[in-house]
Amino acid sequence: MPTRAEVATGLSPQQASAQQRAPGDSNRMRGMSLIELMVVVAIVAILSTLAVASYRRYVLRANRTDATSALLRIQVAEEKFFLQNNVYTIDLSAAGLNVATPTPNGFYDLTVAGAPAIATSFQATAAAKGTQTQDTSCQTLTIDDQGRRNSAPSTTDCWR
Repeated sequence: MPTRAEVATGLSPQQASAQQRAPGDSNRMRGMSLIELMVVVAIVAILSTLAVASYRRYVLRANRTDATSALLRIQVAEEKFFLQNNVYTIDLSAAGLNVATPTPNGFYDLTVAGAPAIATSFQATAAAKGTQTQDTSCQTLTIDDQGRRNSAPSTTDCWR
């Protein structure tokens, strides 16, 4: 049975309940506005920029192991060569060293320098090449016959 308000206004029960809703709560479709969508896109862009930069730093740091492992192999081979010949060699393809340049993954070029007259010392160097040149903090890594590890331009964290 219709209520008194429905009879007075001449509205059906559905129309009367629609009028009792809060103002602005009509049968309008719900969804995201363009501004809300743009805010979400901006937040995703910022987060992805940070993630890509962090990942790139991680990759460069991981590629340093190509140089450090090659230099440590050279140091061990030089010591073995020294024990057998009583001198160090600057020839990477010498019988005892047998080390190829560039490094196995191709991120660094290897060189060995020694004392000019009598090879009583050596310094092995790995210089960045290709995409690894973007690693500006550790362009060049070196190790010598005393086991001293250096890097250029900075010596912080390059051998870790």
